[in-house]
Amino acid sequence: MRINHNIAALNTYRQLNTASTNQSKSMEKLSSGLRINKAGDDAAGLAISEKMRGQIRGLDMASKNSQDAISLIQTAEGALNETHDILQRMRELAVQASNDTNTTSDREEIQKEINQMTSEINRIGNTTEFNTQKLLNNDKNGAAVKAEYKLAAADITFATATTDKMTIGGKEYTASASDNGVAGLAKLVNADATNKYTATANADGTLTLTAKTAGVDTPAATDFKEGTTNVTPTTVTTGKAADATKSLKFQIGANESQSLTLDISDMRAVALGISSTGTSDAKLAVTDGTSNTTTEQALSVLTHADASATVTKIQSAIDKVSAERSKLGANQNRLEHTINNLSTSSENLTAAESRIRDVDMAKEMMNQTKNSILSQAAQAMLAQANQQPQGVLQLLR
Repeated sequence: MRINHNIAALNTYRQLNTASTNQSKSMEKLSSGLRINKAGDDAAGLAISEKMRGQIRGLDMASKNSQDAISLIQTAEGALNETHDILQRMRELAVQASNDTNTTSDREEIQKEINQMTSEINRIGNTTEFNTQKLLNNDKNGAAVKAEYKLAAADITFATATTDKMTIGGKEYTASASDNGVAGLAKLVNADATNKYTATANADGTLTLTAKTAGVDTPAATDFKEGTTNVTPTTVTTGKAADATKSLKFQIGANESQSLTLDISDMRAVALGISSTGTSDAKLAVTDGTSNTTTEQALSVLTHADASATVTKIQSAIDKVSAERSKLGANQNRLEHTINNLSTSSENLTAAESRIRDVDMAKEMMNQTKNSILSQAAQAMLAQANQQPQGVLQLLR
């Protein structure tokens, strides 16, 4: 019999500590609801769980980003809805002014409304904002723009004579019995795949030439000729190279480069082709919509010919606005599907993270109950083990 070392008590004490530690761990898990409360609980599981948490929170924020993007698009599209209404009214007025039952003074009154409507389109384009960001004034358009030029009717000689030659884009074309006039010239240019321009014959005898490649386009001095004489076209649209810094980029994913890019075109009067820069004619005065300073000239409805041509130009503007609204609507629909996908991904990833991180309460309650019983049993056995050395006293009797 030994009294310096009570081996039974030491063994029981070790078991008591183990049971108490396990009971403490079970209580920690039950109180927090987590299986992993510190790295020591499951080192690999913790690393996987934290990575998943980053993805889940990123997906949830991407969903909010997409909702904000929809709000921005709705703001822009709502403004263009009003622009559409204005253009329809302007077209109606132009059709009215085309009728020669109107006197000169009648047409001048119609012109006044055309001018004000054009100024309002400028105001909408210059002031429509979302979170202080202008949307319709070309600030959010990083897309490349094709250069566009126009040759005046007076600079085009292209009758049936084979001596009538025109040079477009450095390529010379000869008139014939079947290909003549501005329409015949446009036909020849468009049939030439090597020409850098596409041509559109206009009702007023002018020819519109659009660069096939988007970006900055500077015509050479010899690009346009009437016979052997160089002619200078009017610049309608200045070509612009792509500028990604101006495009709207919506972060619609949890990771880098998971974004959607949107360009919103210039929706002001000049860009829509319903006004031109200049202040020469007071009867056609147009402002930027934010002041009374004349900066542009409206389309004229002061004569039958002007009003008829204006109908076509306004219809072209309506088509441009329709195309822009369609683009915005398509992006909005896409973002709605994006939100649905993000929500599904977040839900499934949360379920996976829960299986790693969260505690199974029923199972852990079983463990806690077992450890509690073991702890109580160990305490009882430790008391018994402490009584054993007292048996030595019986030898002294």
